[in-house]
Amino acid sequence: MAQPQKNVYGTALTPCCYDPMTGWLRDGFCKTDNRDQGVHTVCAQMTEEFLSYTRSRGNDLSTAHPPYFPGLKPGDRWCLCVSRWKEAFMEGMAPPVVMSATHMKSLRVATLTELAKFEVKEP
Repeated sequence: MAQPQKNVYGTALTPCCYDPMTGWLRDGFCKTDNRDQGVHTVCAQMTEEFLSYTRSRGNDLSTAHPPYFPGLKPGDRWCLCVSRWKEAFMEGMAPPVVMSATHMKSLRVATLTELAKFEVKEP
């Protein structure tokens, strides 16, 4: 039986988003496995600035590619590659992060302090 996947705090990973359905496994969680070469582990809330930034870097997340990719808009939550999030962080363009839904594997690239600076404040 597989071990439960953990978030950056070492507790149970919470869902990132079901609409649009996100995650490497398209189950709503930022889970990962050894086939996930991009390491899609950061649950990020999209902003217009980040979507423009990532488009300029060759990864257009705004344009739909049915049936597998809906295209994202500001406010959507999506499991980003941790390397893209870190790149955006270094450029001052990082989107907000849902910490409880961000996989602990993200800490291999970004620090807890870096991620926490962009934490989505839940109501």
